[in-house]
Order: sequence, then structure tokens, then C-alpha cells
Amino acid sequence: MAIIDFKATKCKHCYKCVRNCEVKAIMIKDERAEIMPDKCILCGKCLQICPQSAKTLVSDLDLVKGFIKSGQKTVASIAPSYMGLLKYKTIGQVKAALKKLGFADVRETSEGAALVTEEYTRLAQEGTMENIITTCCPSVNDLIEIYYPQLVPYLAPVVSPMIAHGKMLKKEYGQDTRVVFVGPCIAKKKESQDPRHENCIDAVLNFNDIQQWLGEKQVVIEECEDDPFDQMDPKVNRLYPVTNGVVNSVISTEGRVDSYRKFYVHGTRNCIDLCESMARGEIKGCFIEMNNCSGGCIKGPTVEDESISRFKVKLDMEEAIAKEPVSPKVIAKMMDGVSMHKQFLDRSPQDPMPTEEQIREILKQTGKLRPEDELNCGACGYPTCREKAIAVFQKKAEVNMCIPYMHEKAESLANLVMETSPNVVLIVDKDMKIMEYSAVGEKYFGKTRAEALEMYLYEFIDPVDFQWVYDTHQNIHGKKVTYPEYQLSTLQNIVYIEKQDVVLATFIDITKEEEQSRADYEKKLETIDLAQKVIHKQMMVAQEIAGLLGETTADTKTTLTQLCKSLLDEGSESEVR
Repeated sequence: MAIIDFKATKCKHCYKCVRNCEVKAIMIKDERAEIMPDKCILCGKCLQICPQSAKTLVSDLDLVKGFIKSGQKTVASIAPSYMGLLKYKTIGQVKAALKKLGFADVRETSEGAALVTEEYTRLAQEGTMENIITTCCPSVNDLIEIYYPQLVPYLAPVVSPMIAHGKMLKKEYGQDTRVVFVGPCIAKKKESQDPRHENCIDAVLNFNDIQQWLGEKQVVIEECEDDPFDQMDPKVNRLYPVTNGVVNSVISTEGRVDSYRKFYVHGTRNCIDLCESMARGEIKGCFIEMNNCSGGCIKGPTVEDESISRFKVKLDMEEAIAKEPVSPKVIAKMMDGVSMHKQFLDRSPQDPMPTEEQIREILKQTGKLRPEDELNCGACGYPTCREKAIAVFQKKAEVNMCIPYMHEKAESLANLVMETSPNVVLIVDKDMKIMEYSAVGEKYFGKTRAEALEMYLYEFIDPVDFQWVYDTHQNIHGKKVTYPEYQLSTLQNIVYIEKQDVVLATFIDITKEEEQSRADYEKKLETIDLAQKVIHKQMMVAQEIAGLLGETTADTKTTLTQLCKSLLDEGSESEVR
């Protein structure tokens, strides 16, 4: 089951997670980041630094609520870091508050830490190990098992306080009891699922989960009654979450003397540096407290409250907690029937390695033909171009992750468009200040690119359409605009670019087409005029012909009328005679 959930739709291929992952356990596939579970040490850095919140932690809160709702006996094992992360008046109020949530009992994980301290002390007294690395931090354990397997013999073969406490509680309350660990660590979720000690811890919650749950139930810790932790007093073992806490616990054990030099290291980078030094054989005869989180567990990856100072918490806890060991009799009783042994393994991945020729071929794809072309800028997340090329070969990275190369490529393509496009390209901001201006613009407007970039649009053309597009965010397509002063006719497309909050326009020169159109129109007018003249002349001829025909017809009518009258008159005279 995934521990860190990844939302691909939110990933903006910024590579910030790759840059901040010290072990490069994040691969880029299809321009999106993916965590490689077999390489991840669950330091939680990617969760903390992702600017888009593309990665989220999978919570066991609903699972735990289900345990309690179904009536299963559920016991909380609370990490000692609660003393610096929760607000209370007495520690018993923390226990009382958690019991109000439905836990049958609440116990301190530092009880298990007391058993771990006993084992560390025994190993130190035996003195058979060349170096002893504490194994309380599962992220450190993963770091060594996966990336520095040659150091596995230095890992103390002891379970962590969480696992030790889980075993104790299962023994005390019964194997069917649900044990829930509460702490600030992400890696504990993976550790709880490790088949080497499965069924010791049933769920893992962080303090954010607890605060959310308390809020839902309207439980305020400082208003709860005091319900003391009365099973045992872990004493110095409560210091485990602060730096040097494990070392102090071992040193405080009564009557135990050993020859190991003791020191602590915290923070992933520092842990890696120490591992490198140990791998070179530079460290011998040391008892080393290693913690992956800078400042110890008190600033674990789920601690979001920036007001919490790890320095203040360390000082307060060291002042409040007596550096006294738990009685050997109490330890012996607690350890009875509880196995503290853990075998650590070589879990290093066997990634294929490219040949020199294959590396050079990959580098060539991003324009790195010579060693001096390798900028080693780290923008892609890898410290050198060669390491990035190796990651590409291993399918952990993609060629186009080279930001300088992609920038240069994009810039060259943009310049190519601006320099060779036959059309005028203009980009202006909200003030109509010219942000970009193609080289061809000089031909039409008489302004060089350098001059135009110092000007506002209204200094040489009317910006009304640009301003309308910017104000309304509506685009203009295919509008004809003529500039008589420049003897220029254009077909314009003006669009609003939301991401950059600018207006982009392309002007297509249609001056010749417009001139040809006007010439064609004038020819049409001339033709129409000529046709009109012909029609007029034809009408005149028709009218003249009609006039002549009219006169002739009238004369004919008169003559014929007179002829008819004469004939009629002659007929009348004959009848009379």
C-alpha cells in the first residue's frame, strides 16, 4: 500500500522534489514525478517542499476509528515527542484526551525505548561490533540497507522502540489487541508493515491526525482531567526524540562502561556524509546515534507548526526529564518473552549502468557535445549532467528535464519565429507597453525591434482594439485595419493570453491585395459607367425612333381618316340621286 499518495494532475514538472530528494528516489515519467518505493527512505522531504501539494500522506485515521467503532480493544502507543508538540498542563491530560477518543489505554512508546537502551548498552559492553549504529530511525535503516549495504554489519540488530513497545503491549493485552502508534514520523508506517515484525503495530497516526480527531470530538487536552501514566516511568528514555537523546540514555545506564566513542548525527545529508566516511573506513570504534530528521523526531516531516522550535523543545525536555535509567529489575520483567532482535538486509537495487558511449549519446541529445557543455547546474535535480544521463538510461529521468537546454531551445524557436515570420507579431502588457516585436515590423512601421521595445503601442498605431481585447478578454479574428500613414493594410488577429496577462497580435500584410481589390473595383465602376452610357444612348435612340414612329402614325391616321370620310361622303350623294 502506498504511504505517500501522488496526484499527477497537480504535478507541474518543476523537479523541486527531485532536487530535494537526497537519494533520488523520485523518477520523472511522462513529465510527472513518481516515487520509487524500493528506493524511497520516506524522509518526507517531498511532502514538505512540493509547491503544488501534489503529494499527500495516506492516513490511517479512518482505519483506527473503525477498530474502535467495531468494539476492538485498541491501545495507543504515543511517541515521547508529544511532550514537545502537544499543549497540556500535565502529561496525564494527554492520556485522558486520547481515551476520550475511544482508546482502551494510552502508553508511552518510551517504555519500549527503555528495552532498546538495554540492548544497546549490552552490545556496547560486549564490544564485538566495529561500529554500532542505532536503529531507532527507520529512515536511517532504509538508507543503509538500500544505499550503503556494506554498512549493514554496523546496524545494531535491535528493533525500534515502536516495535519493542508493540510487542510488549500485545503480550500484556493479548495478541488480538489493536496497537496504534502515534508520532511525527512517516517512515514508521512502512516499518509497521515490514514482514520482519508484522502484526506488532496495526496502524500509525501522526499528531495532525490526533489534533483533527480531537477537534471533531471537541476535546481540548488542557481541559481534560489528569490521568497519570502509571505503568512505569521511562525516565531518561523519554529523551529519544531529541538529538543526543539515545546517547544520553545509554550513558545514563548505571554501572555500564564501554570503550566506544559516542556521537550523534541528524539530517539526511549529514547521515549520507557519515555513511560515505564509514564506507571509506574512516570511522571505527564508535557508537553513533543517527536520525534522518534534522533536529531529531521533534521536527518530523508531519510537524507543520512552524512556531515549534526544536532548540527550545530540546532544552525544555532535557531540563524536565531526569537523566536516570530504569531499574534493571523492571527492565528484566518487561523484556521477559519479548524478542528484541532484528536482522538487517542488503536491499540495494541492481540498476543497469550505461556504457560511456551510451552516456555520451544521451548527453548529445541535450546539446552537450563537449565536457565544457556540461553545466552541472542541478536544475533537473541531479548534481551533474552525467548523473542525469545515467538516470535517463535507467528510465528514472527524461531527456527534456535539462532546463537550460529546453530554455535555449524554446528561446531559439521563439527567436526564429520572431525573426523569420513574414507577419508582424506584437505583444503588449496591460499598459500597452510593447513586450515583443518581430523583426519584420521595421519594414512596415519604420521602428527597429530595439526601438519598439522601448515604446508604447499608442506611440505609432491606435491601440483601441488591443485595449478592448485586454479589458474584455474577448479575441478579435480576421479584422481588416488600414494605416494610411504607413500605406499599410492589415488583416489582424488579436488575442488575450491569460497566463502572462498580455495581448498578442499578428498583422498580415494585405496591402497588395487591397490595392488589387480597389483596382478591380474601379474597373467595375468604369464598366458600370460605360454600360450606363450605352443604356442611356439606346434609350435616346429608342425615344427618337418612337418619336418618329409617333409622327408618322399620326399623319397616316389623319390621311386615312380623311380618305374614309371622303368615301363616305361620295356614297351619300349617290343615294340621293
